[in-house]
Amino acid sequence: MILTFKVRHGKDLTMELQKARQIAEFALRTKARSSKEVKQFGLKSAIANQVLRKYSRNRKLKRVGSVKLTVPSQSIRAEETQLQIPCLKLSLPVTFRRDFSKVNQIELDNEYAYVSVTIPEPPLKEVSNWIGVDRNATGHVAVAANPASGKVWKLGKSAKHVHEKYRCIRRRLQRAGKYKKAKSIRNRESRIVRDINHKISKKIVDIAEYTNSGIKLEKLAGIRKNRKRGRRFNRTLHSWSFHQLQNFLEYKAKLRGIPIVFVEPRNTSKECSRCGSEGTRLGKKFVCPQGHVDHADANAGFNIALRPSTGRFNTDRDALKGNTDIPKGATL
Repeated sequence: MILTFKVRHGKDLTMELQKARQIAEFALRTKARSSKEVKQFGLKSAIANQVLRKYSRNRKLKRVGSVKLTVPSQSIRAEETQLQIPCLKLSLPVTFRRDFSKVNQIELDNEYAYVSVTIPEPPLKEVSNWIGVDRNATGHVAVAANPASGKVWKLGKSAKHVHEKYRCIRRRLQRAGKYKKAKSIRNRESRIVRDINHKISKKIVDIAEYTNSGIKLEKLAGIRKNRKRGRRFNRTLHSWSFHQLQNFLEYKAKLRGIPIVFVEPRNTSKECSRCGSEGTRLGKKFVCPQGHVDHADANAGFNIALRPSTGRFNTDRDALKGNTDIPKGATL
């Protein structure tokens, strides 16, 4: 499994980043592929080759965006407590977990280093039961339910308030013509929601580990294409970060050997989790014709936990994604 850790490096790399940008613009213009063609810029060939590889081979790129210094694994020396980068005369403290088997690459900007490492995966556990997780665009972000104990955990209620608050702020800024500030507000909102999703996923995985349970999720691929319920609902739907939460759940569960499977989402909120009858949903209230009344999301969580799985385990799904040496986004 590949994780990327964010480490403050404490060195001024302004000159090297300027040289990397010049090489990127040169590569985009000339399609140069050898470090010999860009040696006049004065950047170390190990890093220059990585910049050329990105900007010369990708025909879809039309302009140079943010350029980082990419150091390949062969130019990194891993020690017990430090990572040495001789070409930049830089050493990074290993402040993250040290059980990695390989350093894949390091990307650096003027403040942080993004260290991509391979972490050994534990084998999947044999679980005794399953926890169903209902992800929602309104109300709580996730509601986890355990049919074995009857317990329900409602998580992430603040996310809706965060979206509403920052949407109002952006609207005012856009009306005033302050588009750059509106964009920075949008980025701040994304960081807050990302932090909420990290905390929710950690809590769910902790619950699954403590109760010796696996995790079941709805297969929500393509949901934004299938839902058309008016402008207001579409706005809520498109700010819903269900896929990000799923990614966080998958990698956190994989690190602890907890299996994740997927179920069909059809009628999980309409069927009664006790008798299977089709009930009535009124907002967040579910009413079964047989008399059972429950929170709609809790009822859906129980249904998800009780349904047979249709998707692959998380490790099987990752095996089909191709090159595992491509680093993911920063996790810390």
